Amino acid sequence: MTRTTLDSLAAHLVLADGTVFEGEAYGARSTTTGEAVFTTTMTGYQEVLTDPSYTGQLVVMTAPEIGNTGVNAMDAESIDGRPHVAGFVLRDASPLASNWRSEQTLDAYLAEHGIVAITGVDTRKLTRHLRDHGSQNGAIGSEPIAALLERAKKAPDMSGLDLVKKVTPSTSYAFAEGRGEWRVSDGLPNAKPKAKREHHVVAIDYGVKKNILRCLVDAGCKVTVVPASTSAADILALAPDGVFLSNGPGDPAAVGYAVETVRSLLGQKPIFGICLGHQLLALALGGKTYKLKFGHRGANQPVKDLATGRIEITTQNHGFCVDLASLPKGVESTHVHLNDGTSEGLAAKDLRAFSVQYHPEAAAGPHDSLYLFERFTALMGA
Repeated sequence: MTRTTLDSLAAHLVLADGTVFEGEAYGARSTTTGEAVFTTTMTGYQEVLTDPSYTGQLVVMTAPEIGNTGVNAMDAESIDGRPHVAGFVLRDASPLASNWRSEQTLDAYLAEHGIVAITGVDTRKLTRHLRDHGSQNGAIGSEPIAALLERAKKAPDMSGLDLVKKVTPSTSYAFAEGRGEWRVSDGLPNAKPKAKREHHVVAIDYGVKKNILRCLVDAGCKVTVVPASTSAADILALAPDGVFLSNGPGDPAAVGYAVETVRSLLGQKPIFGICLGHQLLALALGGKTYKLKFGHRGANQPVKDLATGRIEITTQNHGFCVDLASLPKGVESTHVHLNDGTSEGLAAKDLRAFSVQYHPEAAAGPHDSLYLFERFTALMGA
């Protein structure tokens, strides 16, 4: 049953193919459009909301109840602390926020930041539809269904869309915050932060998640973050020991300026990329990318390390993928997704560059892959 409030207002999610889902308005009372995608993560809805990689997307939560722990300032993953989704789709929005860290209800938080949402949706049916027919544009609002359908059809397609420009910072900044009391004591090499900053890392911010930067700090790095438009010459002028390529939204093939920068950095300094950074590194090395039918999003994605045979459960959020067949000689595939065999990691050892498609920083999500930050610092140390 749908939970109702005194100010409940009927709303609809209408997909570009004409499929209609009924619900109630939640968050900001307005209309929005974007690419409808689903995430299978069971926890960490605030981290999902504030991940800049979700820019331009209507995010469907497959977990049935959302909002029960409220929202707090500490759990935001974006540097600016605000949500970046285009819209939010829920089955059952909890009317109560019960957690000692909660500072605000989810409804109030979304309304404050102008994020249009809808609750009471049959998200199981919606997820099955997106799996069968693929991610597609949609519109959420209380307008007539015909008007919402027209909005959905006119929304820009994700393919060919450069969304990095919307989320990258305008100026460089230093980042020195570690994970503090929330770091994971799980026996991995980087579970304890290093007091000495041994390596200077320039992180190119295509829409970076804050916990990635925290993990770099805990691994012993002095971190300088630069905008996506920063040239290779300007990056090298900062005298880094290594360069990090962050996650971010949109089509990697549309961010040609970033590809050119990475290509110019190859062989100059050790390079580590995550998510969009993985895709941009592949493009810079001469590979190609393509759009997945419905993407990989969630905190339960199985990945195999081809070198060790180890299986890692990972957090992922991407709709585009590296074409393994396009990787040139000298570039090896290091990790694959066990559900569909798609690219999850690559390495160009002669150029001291490697990357993964998933999120080892674990916010929110499993901690199986934190060792990758130590691998980066070891590469810089060598």
